[in-house]
Amino acid sequence: MPQLDTKEVNFWNVTGVTLDIDSGSWADRSPLHEAASQGRLLALKTLISQGYNVNTVTIDHVTPLHEACLGDHVGCARTLLEAGANVNATTIDGVTPLFNACSRGSASCVDLLLEYGAKAQLESCLPSPIHEASSKGHSECLDVLISWGIDVDQDIPHLGSPLYVACKYQQIHCIRRLLLAGANVQKGRHLDTPLHAAAQQTSTEIINLLLDFGADINAKNIDYRRPVEVATPSSLVERLLLLYEATPFSLCQLCRLCVRNCLGRSRLHLVPQLQLPKLLKDFLQYRESITNF
Repeated sequence: MPQLDTKEVNFWNVTGVTLDIDSGSWADRSPLHEAASQGRLLALKTLISQGYNVNTVTIDHVTPLHEACLGDHVGCARTLLEAGANVNATTIDGVTPLFNACSRGSASCVDLLLEYGAKAQLESCLPSPIHEASSKGHSECLDVLISWGIDVDQDIPHLGSPLYVACKYQQIHCIRRLLLAGANVQKGRHLDTPLHAAAQQTSTEIINLLLDFGADINAKNIDYRRPVEVATPSSLVERLLLLYEATPFSLCQLCRLCVRNCLGRSRLHLVPQLQLPKLLKDFLQYRESITNF
């Protein structure tokens, strides 16, 4: 059992907090939580060596690992994991250390947690790491999640797909990464497509990107409205969508979409191995402009 010094005992006595060291549960933040949240690695290691339980929790079930990941303290997170911290611990709100890492934008913590067996999604009703990264524009975290084989079309009923969330919050770098990883350009929230979400915003660049990846400009949502019909009247977005309605896809665009669809998401990484000129392989991976064809 860890020994508390006089200062700590007085603090807990004054605040009236009850300690339950044997069960590994605290009624409030422990010294481990403080050290992890502040990135004090030496103090953290000292506390662990004294016998503090790395899985001790607050009233809200926050663990020191949650704190380390939220603070982007990779060294502290690694030390806790090596000491047996639960990589998939959840707070009373269902938040995991992986969610906190994605919320902070700590790609290093994300990679570390996945290395130790973190699950990208425990239940569909719980906060989702990939949706959090997508909404906040943390594309580096997305890269790590994708490299570990996460489902880029993971559906959360009240949020929709990660692509839909990224479009809603106009996170173009995340949108691009999801699409390049094979995200379904039509999968949104219920009948709302990512293009519907983008059409309600102001970025014509995002509209162009979605359309280049084959977004259906005529898709109808639950109110039977097409993307152009949810756009702000007389806006640049509405004008762009009207232009696309009157302009069919080029043969080059159709061929690229057809090849990528035939390959499927699981084999998109094999494009560089195709027996094709580099220019064509770059084109299939959206690294080459269509104007060069």
